Amino acid sequence: MTMPFYVPPEQLMKDRAEYARKGISRGKSIVAVEFADGVLLLGENPSGTLQKISEIYDRIAFAGVGKYTEFEQLRIGGIRRADLTGYAYSRDDVMAKSLANAYAQTLGHVFTQEVKPFEVEVMVVEIGDEHETSRIYRVTYDGTLYEEHGISAIGGAAEDLARNLGAVYHEGASLQQALSWAKTACTSVADGTVSGWEGAVLDRNLGRRAFRRLSTEEIEAA
Repeated sequence: MTMPFYVPPEQLMKDRAEYARKGISRGKSIVAVEFADGVLLLGENPSGTLQKISEIYDRIAFAGVGKYTEFEQLRIGGIRRADLTGYAYSRDDVMAKSLANAYAQTLGHVFTQEVKPFEVEVMVVEIGDEHETSRIYRVTYDGTLYEEHGISAIGGAAEDLARNLGAVYHEGASLQQALSWAKTACTSVADGTVSGWEGAVLDRNLGRRAFRRLSTEEIEAA
């Protein structure tokens, strides 16, 4: 009986992390920017059929970058979890924090236990009745969970996007200002060429169903 090759755990985790990062870097990044009435989600998306930003529940949105089939699997799982929680308990018991923790556990388990890690990063956003009660969570490929404030970014260019947005962001901005900041940041990391946009907002003025997709005309007009 042949013995399997031994790979040190540190090297195994390093190789998996490098593999996941390479897969994520091939995708297009997404940014989140808080504005006076809610949170904007915007990213480059050349596909007219595949959507990377969607609604999870009443006041909760999801965004994913990387391998589409993998973050779509996570999105569907999040919707089912939210629906079951809202049905079994109360709609008010469905929170972005619990969803983000579930995503972190799933990604962490896949990263450490499965042969191939997920090549994804996801973002879960929830708006509250006030600016202070809004939440932005970012979950990386290895299950690390971050809570962000004001701005956030996922994808291969996340660090550059966060740096560019941090230089101009301030609280209380209008949606048009937030769109302008987000577009400028995304265009700068794409070397000035963007092949298509996908955007949505969580707007507390819309009531219980706060999610609204932005049209191409609305994004281009910013």
